[in-house]
Amino acid sequence: MSRATEEFFAALPARAPAVLRAPVAGTLQIDLLTDDHTDHWLVRISPGRAVVERASGPADAVWSSSADLFERLVTGRAQGVSAVLRNESTFSGNVMLFLVFRQFFPAPPGVRDPRETAREQTGRA
Repeated sequence: MSRATEEFFAALPARAPAVLRAPVAGTLQIDLLTDDHTDHWLVRISPGRAVVERASGPADAVWSSSADLFERLVTGRAQGVSAVLRNESTFSGNVMLFLVFRQFFPAPPGVRDPRETAREQTGRA
C-alpha cells in the first residue's frame, strides 16, 4: 500500500465536513488489488462525516481498483469516473456513494478554477 493512499484514507474524517455536504449516506467498500493480494477499506459516509476502517464487510457499494490506479486517483493523476468508464476499475451498488466519494480526490496538478483565470484576465479581484 502506497504512502499516498494511506495518507488519503487517514485524512478523510478531517476533510469530510468540507467535502460531504450532499444528503447521502451509506457504506462504500474499496478493494485495492496488488498482484494476488487485496486490501479492503470501508468508508461510512454521511453528511459531513466519514468513518474509515481497514476491513471488508457489508456495504451499500463496492469499488474495485488496482492499488496503482488508486494512487494515481489520490494524487490527481487520474479521474475516477473515467477509470470506471474505461473498465480500469469496477463499481457496483449505490452509485451516489461513488459520486460523492470522488469529491475527496484532488484536481489534476496544474488545474485552475476557470473563474479565477477569468478574473485575472479582466483585472477583477
